Amino acid sequence: MSTLRLEPTRKPSPTMLIAVLCFGGLLASYMQTLVVPIVGLLPTYLHTSADNASWVITATLLAAAVVMPIAGRVADMFGKRSVILASIGLMVIGSVISAVFDSLIPVIIGRGLQGMAMGVIPVGISLLRDELPPNKIAGAIATMSATLGVGGAIGLPVAAWISQNYSWHVLFWTSAALGTVAFLLVVTLVQESPARSGGTFDTVGAVGLTIALVCLLLALSKGRSWGWTSDLTLGLVAAGLIVFAAWVVYELRTSSPMVNIRVSVTPRVALTNIVSVVIGFALMGISLASPQLLQLPHIPGVLDYGMGRSIIEAGLWMAPGGLMMMFLSPVSARLNVSIGPKFTLLIGTIVIALGYGLAIVAAAAPWQVALAVMVTSSGVGIAYSAMPSLIMSAVPLSETASANGLNSLMRSIGTAIASALLATILASSTVNIGPTSVPDRSAFQMVFIIGAVASLVAAALILLIPGDKKNALPGAQPVDLPEHKDRPDESIAEEILGGELPVDGSAEYGRHAAPAAR
Repeated sequence: MSTLRLEPTRKPSPTMLIAVLCFGGLLASYMQTLVVPIVGLLPTYLHTSADNASWVITATLLAAAVVMPIAGRVADMFGKRSVILASIGLMVIGSVISAVFDSLIPVIIGRGLQGMAMGVIPVGISLLRDELPPNKIAGAIATMSATLGVGGAIGLPVAAWISQNYSWHVLFWTSAALGTVAFLLVVTLVQESPARSGGTFDTVGAVGLTIALVCLLLALSKGRSWGWTSDLTLGLVAAGLIVFAAWVVYELRTSSPMVNIRVSVTPRVALTNIVSVVIGFALMGISLASPQLLQLPHIPGVLDYGMGRSIIEAGLWMAPGGLMMMFLSPVSARLNVSIGPKFTLLIGTIVIALGYGLAIVAAAAPWQVALAVMVTSSGVGIAYSAMPSLIMSAVPLSETASANGLNSLMRSIGTAIASALLATILASSTVNIGPTSVPDRSAFQMVFIIGAVASLVAAALILLIPGDKKNALPGAQPVDLPEHKDRPDESIAEEILGGELPVDGSAEYGRHAAPAAR
């Protein structure tokens, strides 16, 4: 695989590097909600049925889920900057394809390419880990992690405004223009990381993981319309599980695996990934129910819980939640350093549960919904900042991108499960308004209760995660050398980050990480 050789003439400042990569992360997250404001009109725009039009959203979900672990592994092997540029470039191409066509298949292809931009976030986190000085790492990780929620929260009202005032094609032209800006910023301001894991690309592992994920996520995404007990849904689940089991066996036996299973099943990594599924579930729950509750018409005696807001107004009421994730990133960073990522993650899940608790007892006015969303999103933001730190403190320095990619995949699986389960709940208890059925109050209450319970389960799981190393820096792989047993972990971590100690059998380290294996 060839890499892009055009490098900036001088090293960017830490602030500039963080800003550029976070801008790319915001765009990647924005792609997930780009077409939400026009989802009801897609059948008309694309001259197809509603069921077929839903593939425009499903394609983005599948592409994002598949690309994150693969992009992480490729980044570890061939360069993180190159993978970020490729991810943004594919997003731009997909945006242009979707902008110039009016038929279903090209738009599905374009949306799939847009979904591949999600590789920017886990790879960007790892690049920040490689390139920043130690005192900047925690804050940068927290800020980059927050883009997962901020891009979608801010993008929803913006996309709604564009779609209501201009042609729907402008949504895609806008994303293409923003993607081009992001691409040029990375080309001119971001240097390639020297970190390399070496080895050969695991094509069989990549194909196997893709097949397993597509089967399982398709069943989750389309199960409601196909029928949860239909032959197609059950067949996809069975195929996905069989392929996944075979994939695990293969990954354990190959010398250069797509995912290092042995590292992934260690308690610190495995439990963090399980919690990530629950956090993704919790974020989707509040994001799925609240806009619907805000937009339902207010009909006294029938829908007295409806609030009658337009999609733009609903998006604006939701936007502060995303902003809270960004504003709290410095707080999250300080918590990661002062009490460790494990207890930071625990605080985040408890705050999420409190947000859902507010939604259960008080969701009768837009400001109450906005308050519940803000509290829940604050918890998600705190949790998102802690998870990469937990992961990177438990994996070899040369595998941080692939480990972050797997962790991001776990969050995506959580959102997919939540989308399927909670949409079914909202559709199972309804009120008829003429020919239309809408969720009743009890359905929304059940969604909020499930979100609260899921958060508390996550908090219990976090208590099982092995304790943090005192003052451990994010991404600093602990070492066990006799001559350093009496030294504090922080000084050892600083030497690793400074390139003075060998790690994981490498003969020599550069400034932050090992060179490519020879």
